Amino acid sequence: MYHAILLILLLLPVVFLLKFIYSVIYIPWKVEKHFRKQGIGGPGYRLIYGNSEEIKRQISEAESKSAPFNHNVLHRIAPHYYNWSAIYGKTFLWWFGSKPRLALSDPDMIKGLFMNKAVDKIEFDPQSNQLFGQGLVGLRGEQWALHRRIANQAFTMEVVKAWVPDIVTSVIKALKKWEKENEEKEEFEVDVFKELNDLSAEVISRTAFGSSFEEGRHIFVLQEQQISLTLQAIRSIYLPGFRYLPTKKNMMRWRLEKETRESVRKLIARSSKRRENSKNLLGLLIAASEEEHGFGVEEVIDECKTFYFAGKETTSVLLTWALLLLAFHQEWQDKAREEVLRVCNGNNLPSAENLNDFKIVTMILNETLRLYPPVVALTRGTSRDIKLGDLEFPANTQFYISVAAVHHDTEIWGKDALEFNPLRFAESRKHLASFFPFALGPRICVGQNLAMVEAKIILAMIVQNFSFALSPSYVHAPTMRLTLQPQYGAPILFRKI
Repeated sequence: MYHAILLILLLLPVVFLLKFIYSVIYIPWKVEKHFRKQGIGGPGYRLIYGNSEEIKRQISEAESKSAPFNHNVLHRIAPHYYNWSAIYGKTFLWWFGSKPRLALSDPDMIKGLFMNKAVDKIEFDPQSNQLFGQGLVGLRGEQWALHRRIANQAFTMEVVKAWVPDIVTSVIKALKKWEKENEEKEEFEVDVFKELNDLSAEVISRTAFGSSFEEGRHIFVLQEQQISLTLQAIRSIYLPGFRYLPTKKNMMRWRLEKETRESVRKLIARSSKRRENSKNLLGLLIAASEEEHGFGVEEVIDECKTFYFAGKETTSVLLTWALLLLAFHQEWQDKAREEVLRVCNGNNLPSAENLNDFKIVTMILNETLRLYPPVVALTRGTSRDIKLGDLEFPANTQFYISVAAVHHDTEIWGKDALEFNPLRFAESRKHLASFFPFALGPRICVGQNLAMVEAKIILAMIVQNFSFALSPSYVHAPTMRLTLQPQYGAPILFRKI
């Protein structure tokens, strides 16, 4: 017995070493060889960390520089893609740790990828999934299908249109606040990035959760603190077991997670007592936890965390970039205002009935999404061998889909691809995967109806009430956090009309 135990103890290090060599050295070598045969190159595999450290260095270097106000920003918001695609072509291989990632920006391949049933989201590592919990963004399989079915009911266009009066009320409140704080000034400056964050938070609170911004304020504050920790985790290689170590950042993660869950739990309890609106997202989630097998209170909390963040973030950054673009391109601001005044008969409020008449406003928002998509890249993974076009991809390959690269591609959008021209959306787009700010396929953003309706109303009401221009203090520095944001804020000068 003693000799057997001794033999096992001696063999264990050998087994671990062989496993390490196989997974961290042999498999990457084999994968690189497989893609090299198909003409796909890349920056080359580095032991343990892959190319992640080089990517972080390139991002840090790009973010240290500002840029002139033009829309040639790929080098700043996705520097690794910009630099490596210039060397290796639009389809190339890079490494996130020992996991191969294929960068794609070909519309045909992207369409095939999103429509392939063997392709799904990449699982978040344990340190980067706390912001979203186990909500719709990170779930897969049957759990995802259940959550998606419930969310679909909450964000149909019919339901969203019923929320229009609530959205309008929230916008009126925000614009009155701007005026009151600056009532003695003919012209005043507003950091619209900050203000639109608060306004979008108010809207998602009222519409999806039947509460107010004040009730959800603590949740938003906690999530803001989680964002930087999540971003660090997403860009770093996760070492197994590291999340259990009592490091300073881990202890902060534990505290924020605990406080967030407690805050959401209180919100759920208040909503359950009120029973005001079973048609909103929270009402549907609570009903599901009471009726559907396999959907409990903890899952309600996880989904609330997801939508509190995603519902606020996407619309606020879209509107921020739209206002910055209209502040710079005054001719389009004038065109938008003329349309809004005509559709609303002067100073009447937007309504669910006239939303479809905002043609120019919609084109402006789409062009904003093209130039400054809230999420500049999407990741996916394949569970089995697949083929896209003439290329073969083995199981466990991860894909990096550069949304921004496709949206800025002159071969797709023409020589003026880097210019602001909303008229390009007067016609239908040429290819399904040439414009996909809300993703494609089964996982297309479930909240896009709310995002677009909310953005139309807010933009329409702002141009209806104010003329605006860029502040001299604005620094054009788009940067990718979890969404594409202005690194130094978005100060804009407003005048009451």
